[in-house]
Amino acid sequence: MLRYVFMQKALLGGMSVALACSLISFFVVTRRLAFMGMGISHAAFGGVGLGLAAGLDATVTAGFFCVAVALGVGWLARRGRMHEDTTIGILFTASMALGALVVGLARRYNLDLMSYLFGSVLAMSWGDVIAAAVLSLLVCLFTAAFFKELLFVAFDEETATASGLPVRSVYYGMLTAMALVIVVSIKLVGIILVSALLVMPAATGLQLSRDYRKVIAFAVLDGLASMALGLWLSYVADVPPGATIVMVMFGFFLLAMALSPRRLLRSP
Repeated sequence: MLRYVFMQKALLGGMSVALACSLISFFVVTRRLAFMGMGISHAAFGGVGLGLAAGLDATVTAGFFCVAVALGVGWLARRGRMHEDTTIGILFTASMALGALVVGLARRYNLDLMSYLFGSVLAMSWGDVIAAAVLSLLVCLFTAAFFKELLFVAFDEETATASGLPVRSVYYGMLTAMALVIVVSIKLVGIILVSALLVMPAATGLQLSRDYRKVIAFAVLDGLASMALGLWLSYVADVPPGATIVMVMFGFFLLAMALSPRRLLRSP
């Protein structure tokens, strides 16, 4: 499999994306931001549509668009003007409608749009691989630099605020990291499936442990293993790689549920 250059690029880019998503997924799940991740990923369609219609790099426009939507949702939610779920529901549906409308008016509906919807990991360029690697490094550095703050905010935001931590900055930083990870992941599995990469690794880890260090370790292991195995299975069976990766990840989640220490302790 690795004798082909396109598979080498897919594996390197995919592993970088899997590492970034797995690290962020722990905070997404513990902070209960799964719906936020889904909303941002669907909002990316608006940025993709604007990019394709204007003849610009759709990944770049989607990046700016996703960050703007994520920060907008966070700002509205923290201002208390509207419930977070309601804001997400409004913005991501409006963003998808905007993308479809702009693409339709520009008559630019083509295969590029379908690749953003369902992923095109095998079409990754070396530029995409480098971008994924740089983003993964930035996410790792952000997580390492603000790990205690992220952990505190994820588990007890009120106490973190009372302790004088920069809760607002940490929260917005986490949303920005989520948005950027989602944009790069879109190239891998597409807008429709990208939210799985932000939820399933940590959900799998939580089935196996309650120690946050072990949960993060299991999440990263799950993400990397799912990426490698999913790409290999898609190559062998000649099936779409994005969907295969997600199904492998789902399989690992079911296996973790079956082997969960909590489930075994409840068994008669």
